[in-house]
Amino acid sequence: MEEQPKVPPDSETGPRPVFTQTTAQVLATYASDMDQGLSEATAKRRLAKNGPNELSAHVTPKWVIFFRQFNNVIIYILLFAFVMTLLLQHYSDAVVIGLVVIINALIGYFQEVNASNALDKIKSLLSTEATVIRDGQRTNIPAKQLVVGDIVYLEAGDNVPADMRLLDANNLRVQESALTGEADSVLKSFAPLTDAKTPLAERENMTYASTAVTNGSATGIVVATGHETELGHIANDVNDVKTAKTPLMQELDNLGKWISYFIIAIAVALFVFGWWIHLYSLPTLALSVVTMVVGSLPEGLPASTSVILAMGVNKMAKHNAIVKTLPAVETLGAVDVIATDKTGTLTKNEMTAQDIVTREHRYQVTGTGYAPEGQIVSGKQPVDVKADPTLVKLLTAGFEANDTMLQQEEGHWTINGEPTDGAFLTLYHKGLGAAEPKLTELDRIPFDSDYRYIARLDVDEAGQHEVFIKGAPDKLYQMALAADPTFDRAHWDQIIQDLTQQGKRVVAVGHKKVSRQVTEVTPALLKQGIDFLGIVGIIDPPREEVIAALREMRTAGVKVKMITGDHPETAAAIGRQLGLASDIQTITGAELDQMSPDELTANINRYDVFARTTPRNKLAIIDAYQKTGKVTAMTGDGVNDAPALKKADIGVAMGIKGTDVAKDAADMILVDDNFTTMTQAIREGRRLYANIKKTIAFLLPTSFAEGLIVALSILMEQALPLIPTQLLWINMVSAITIQFAFIFEPEEQGIMQQPPRRTGVSLLNKHDVFQMTYVAILIAAMGLWAFDWLTSAGTSHIIASTITVNIIVLGKVFYLFNIRTPHLAFSRHFWTNPMAFATIGLLMVLQLLLVYLPFMRHVFQTGNMSLGQWGFAAAAGLVTLVVAELDKVLRITINHQRRSKL
Repeated sequence: MEEQPKVPPDSETGPRPVFTQTTAQVLATYASDMDQGLSEATAKRRLAKNGPNELSAHVTPKWVIFFRQFNNVIIYILLFAFVMTLLLQHYSDAVVIGLVVIINALIGYFQEVNASNALDKIKSLLSTEATVIRDGQRTNIPAKQLVVGDIVYLEAGDNVPADMRLLDANNLRVQESALTGEADSVLKSFAPLTDAKTPLAERENMTYASTAVTNGSATGIVVATGHETELGHIANDVNDVKTAKTPLMQELDNLGKWISYFIIAIAVALFVFGWWIHLYSLPTLALSVVTMVVGSLPEGLPASTSVILAMGVNKMAKHNAIVKTLPAVETLGAVDVIATDKTGTLTKNEMTAQDIVTREHRYQVTGTGYAPEGQIVSGKQPVDVKADPTLVKLLTAGFEANDTMLQQEEGHWTINGEPTDGAFLTLYHKGLGAAEPKLTELDRIPFDSDYRYIARLDVDEAGQHEVFIKGAPDKLYQMALAADPTFDRAHWDQIIQDLTQQGKRVVAVGHKKVSRQVTEVTPALLKQGIDFLGIVGIIDPPREEVIAALREMRTAGVKVKMITGDHPETAAAIGRQLGLASDIQTITGAELDQMSPDELTANINRYDVFARTTPRNKLAIIDAYQKTGKVTAMTGDGVNDAPALKKADIGVAMGIKGTDVAKDAADMILVDDNFTTMTQAIREGRRLYANIKKTIAFLLPTSFAEGLIVALSILMEQALPLIPTQLLWINMVSAITIQFAFIFEPEEQGIMQQPPRRTGVSLLNKHDVFQMTYVAILIAAMGLWAFDWLTSAGTSHIIASTITVNIIVLGKVFYLFNIRTPHLAFSRHFWTNPMAFATIGLLMVLQLLLVYLPFMRHVFQTGNMSLGQWGFAAAAGLVTLVVAELDKVLRITINHQRRSKL
């Protein structure tokens, strides 16, 4: 009777993890046979029990997303006002209120549906077909029908269809960078590992779903399918991560909630008071209260905020950053910590030879990346390469012992093959030019896990046969000792140690001249001895522009943390070169796994570099930072980054080298993979936040003033100077004109010398509230006084109401100049935003249409105004600016006195 286990690679159900078991133990664990595979009957039972080898994702219906936009306190109040005006048969008021609600809902809906579903892209990564043994027969089946215990064949070009333990392998190399972050493809073996805690990136006898076979072939046994695979765990993590609201949206929600509660409380109190003392008839009282509520609500705030953010998104696109959701563009302005991948983000992901050490000389190599632009130098002086025969031979050997191609595509140099091999091709061209060696290949030994070197036998134009070899230094040491017993291994070990501490990968190079009768290169031939030419230090170089960007981020109080799959020493060395911190503190993923969530949260701020990390580690790191109150950004490009990208307050994916999964999970995509764009985004985010805060400080007191006019009119038992449609006109017309002036407001001086703003605090400080209060009272008082004075002087109700509307509008216009800048309005900062004057001009055109266009006069119950009445309205509005500027002068004086005492 066959067992039907379902054991993931890390399971503790068995005696040991599957990667530590022998072939016989693995086959026994999964009740399979290497030659016969599973029977069709067994496969069907396991498929029925465990489900297909595929990933599923929950999709929220579009209609649910749309109706979710109405779950907002301000919208509830507007809907209530809409129903009340319908019941009172004020249909024009109801239509205007209804349009406001629908517009706000549509804005939120389109923002949300534009966010892509990363799970769809993860599902597409699974292979569609697999070659298996069933009932002793080799056959192709749909990959989704794979079950644990299936014996699967892999060869170059295949995508691995499920998580597998290798049973045999022939020079198998697998590209796992999207899953582990390793740049090079990984050489695989099938021998059991000894350490049960071996990290994912070092499990040489495992292959994982969605990774790609680049060389060789293998046979493996399926040990996990579907959601039990490492890819499935990532999909589960992405699905489990709930998208949190951005700090700005949380602040706006809290502000909107308290404003709404305040307005509701006042409205209820007014209604009860009016009904108790019989101020008006019940319908009139109800309409008056609805008018007060509609006037007080800042219904233009969502639209204004969205437009400001949308313009920020557009500006970021010009800096090669695509922002997928509007709030994300502002979030970077509040970021405390940026957790970033190393390869391809802080570094070029283009291996570069930087050091050459021969028996006689030590050279440095200028230029970075695969472009053959640079020189071989000694003491910063270019050298005559051809004057050093050993150097020429070393460059030639590195070029010939190679399986990779270097090519130029659309002005960009790329490789087809291994990054380390690509570094040697570029190195050759830097030293000896574009012409390739005039050698013909006779035979080669491809890179193999058993040999750990690549060798090639060539013949030159004179008929001389010569073997070129490069590979692991310890392997070439043995060959060098065979040819020269005096070979000083300790000397080379010290040089290699020094280079390794600098984060460099070291490759040894050698050659061997052989007779013309030798037409085949074999390990036995090489064991007879080689001429050791030297070593080359290779590194994935830091991006030059990143160093300056990190310096600016430190000035701005933003800490950058490196999360990588690299070796700790390599990662720390790159961190030092980048200037990541003055004293780099490193921790590995295995060490993180030993910590409880509370321990990690308590210690997370100590570390600068996180090495050998898994996708779960990245998610835990982001979660720990968030628990300490930090606003986090996460950059990444691999499938393994997706959960952390989604968990972070803002996820940033690479546009060129990033996977579709990473791009879909992220909030922002760097089109050119340029990390320095992050500084632009932080600067823009801070500018947007400042301008949104200015918008709120501008909008709220003017909205409250409108509601205050109505409330005071009810209390004084007088005719309402404004009707609901007029109040909505004032709010919406300013929202589409002068409030837009803040979109174009330039950043304040020194914005990147300030620390990130604190989250969890109120959007408005005490003085903001004080100023809002006196401005609201001031505008309301001027409006009521003007209405009373005009009506007592014989002006008709309609004209007096029209003048009152324009007093409020002009009060907003003058108040705009006070709010625009913390400096005095009439200073050199007066002209820094030309669009402010353009929006004021547009507003005045709309006001003229309101006053003089017959259709508008009918809908909004307005009348013609004389030139003198316009002057009266302007003078009343100017009072607001004068008082607010006097307050500003007082504050500037007090702050100056405080600074002078320090």
